[in-house]
Amino acid sequence: MLDTTTATEEIANDARARGNVLRLAAAQALTGANSAVIFATGSIVGATLAPGISFATVPLSMYVLGLAAGTLPTGAISRAYGRRMAFIIGTFCGVLTGALAAIAVLYASFWLFCGATFLGGLYGAVAQSYRFAAADGASTAFRPKAMSWVMAGGVFAGVLGPQLVQWTMDIWPPYLFAFSFVVQAFVALVAMAVLWGVDAPKPAPADMHGGRPLFEIARQPRFIAAALCGVIAYPMMNLVMTSAPLAMKMCGLTVSDSNFGIQWHIVAMYGPSFFTGSLIARFGAPKIVALGLLLEAAAAGIGLAGITAMHFWATLIVLGVGWNFAFIGASALVLETHRPQERNKVQAFNDFLVFGMMALGSFSSGQLLAHYGWSMVNMVVFPPVLLGLAVLSLASLAKRRARLQAVNEILDPSI
Repeated sequence: MLDTTTATEEIANDARARGNVLRLAAAQALTGANSAVIFATGSIVGATLAPGISFATVPLSMYVLGLAAGTLPTGAISRAYGRRMAFIIGTFCGVLTGALAAIAVLYASFWLFCGATFLGGLYGAVAQSYRFAAADGASTAFRPKAMSWVMAGGVFAGVLGPQLVQWTMDIWPPYLFAFSFVVQAFVALVAMAVLWGVDAPKPAPADMHGGRPLFEIARQPRFIAAALCGVIAYPMMNLVMTSAPLAMKMCGLTVSDSNFGIQWHIVAMYGPSFFTGSLIARFGAPKIVALGLLLEAAAAGIGLAGITAMHFWATLIVLGVGWNFAFIGASALVLETHRPQERNKVQAFNDFLVFGMMALGSFSSGQLLAHYGWSMVNMVVFPPVLLGLAVLSLASLAKRRARLQAVNEILDPSI
């Protein structure tokens, strides 16, 4: 009777999760337009407004800083008031992003533009929790699929964001991109309406205070590997992606070329999500993470091979696929390290580590590109990838040994 009841509950929970997945995937598409607009325009607007070319990527770095700064508050708000409240606050930050960025372009204010992109990062930090929200209450088998299906919504962001820029960037001449940000603010309002219907009740009182200390959870080899691979996969992708539009401009390519590259990069980031969850279920998260890291290294190799538009586009596309496998796989590993009542603090801490490191690296990307060139940006990718693969292998080996020891103890209790 207990097994039947449990199975019935899992079916009901998965049905509820599927309903949330549809809304969260739609919100992922709409919210992704926020980051797509910022990444497609940030370094170009930055180069126009900044006091020097080495400051050109600071607006993108401020976006990443906002991502890092918003992760822990997102977890705290979700834990105290429920995920939906965090979602609504995040989309409001998205509306402010578009409004302030448009004003910054109209009045040529570099620092106001940086403030706007910081708010965009806060919006993005909340959006990062969509993937975990999709897994709330779902069965163990359905969780990776729920996460990857929500991430698949980013495919539409890859089309919507850059095309939004392409269609609107010249509407207010001579203020390039100003109207693009106005439209981005409107898209954030639509996302707010979509997220209002997410079924994400306030956590039970028992979930507010239960669970192990965070330090105890973070000491697990599995968590260390998951967090480190996320720390490597996302910042390395961000380093190359944020530098690419400006590098393309420096190599004599057009804004349309960079928009096309960013568009297909974002499609490549999220397109594999339709099957990444199934791959994780079949082969295991560690193998998919390893494949993703290797693809990121391959992308850097393509970037070193030439500076034509095709080289840039191929770099960005392979980089996007690698990020998808590595990041979703690392997120699935995080889900294996915590109990239900620990999820908000553990997930928020994981994202804080990822985006905190990403912020530190992002501030150096402009200096790296300006002083050492596009080749050095790509060469930086290789050492962290090797480190991630080594730690992932050690964590997998430790898990196999622990499983073998547990089996031996069952067979021979005297061990």
